[in-house]
Amino acid sequence: MVALSFVEGVGAKTAKKLLEHFDNAKSIFNYFKEERTALNIESASIKKALESKAAFLMAEREIAYAEKNNIKVLILNGDDYPKRLANCHDAPLVLYYKGQQILNSLKMVSIVGSRNATSYGRNICRDFIKEMKAFNPVIISGIAYGIDAYAHQEALNNNLPTVAVLGHGLDMIYPNSHSRMANEMLQTGGLLTEFPSRTIPDRFNFPMRNRIIAGLADVTIVVEAAKRGGALITAECANSYHRDVCAFPGNIYQEYSEGCNYLIKTNRAFPISNVEDLEYLMGWQPVEKGFKPIKQKKVSCNSEEKKVLEFLHKNGPANIDKLIEVTTIPVSALSLMLLQMELKDLIVPLPGKVYMKK
Repeated sequence: MVALSFVEGVGAKTAKKLLEHFDNAKSIFNYFKEERTALNIESASIKKALESKAAFLMAEREIAYAEKNNIKVLILNGDDYPKRLANCHDAPLVLYYKGQQILNSLKMVSIVGSRNATSYGRNICRDFIKEMKAFNPVIISGIAYGIDAYAHQEALNNNLPTVAVLGHGLDMIYPNSHSRMANEMLQTGGLLTEFPSRTIPDRFNFPMRNRIIAGLADVTIVVEAAKRGGALITAECANSYHRDVCAFPGNIYQEYSEGCNYLIKTNRAFPISNVEDLEYLMGWQPVEKGFKPIKQKKVSCNSEEKKVLEFLHKNGPANIDKLIEVTTIPVSALSLMLLQMELKDLIVPLPGKVYMKK
């Protein structure tokens, strides 16, 4: 599979087409010559590349480099390959990863935005990521200047794992000024790329990198963005994968709010202003680490209240009509009693005049 990723002209889509026809990557090299017409792939350059040994030599070199530098080679549909990304139509055949095993964590959030972050965007990163700590997500971004770097740094500040997706090989960090931060990320998060070593940070690599940022996550959040740029490309990729996209509304007179406001106006992103909005949208529940319940004082209950609690404990949530039937108490008296039980923190009211035992 690694050798196939080195074949010039064979991108993710073509590779998947080949893999659907052949049993494995090795069979592609062995039998492509006879079956390429049936596959409707007539490219002379692909034919030549598949018949050459160059791809195998490059693959051997890259695997040796990965082993030497503690880099994991993740193969599409392999056990360690990111499951969310594998579901995307243009997922890379091979990924190179250095760091902790968190790419299939329960909650994955991509945060992207302008390289020219303003104080507004920086403050959002600081406050929003601090609030997200309650949900313990993995924060994903592209380690670029601006919002990307602030997102990674605030994740580190709040002891949240964070993954940087690179537009080059793992033998360097671009920009170089973020090397120290990248090393810190390896302790709880990691560095991920589809590009082999010796791949320079060419500007054409970054739009490809952006699709991985979108594909890894449950939701992509745009903090600040101009109307053109990488953040909007990432948002478009997330939309194409049918993933949720959120954007922070911004000042209509600010250039770096135009992109966010455009995404919201065209229904390409949900407007959010805090973590509660994200919690509502995603249906997430906070993760309380090391939570120790406070001992509550015993609350006295009369016989009717005990009857209600016993019924709710045994049968689960019930509406007020059912509780009238169980207690034979008039509706006005029962409503008052239920309110008192709620104030005692014995029951929880639910929509539709339904109550459940706490």
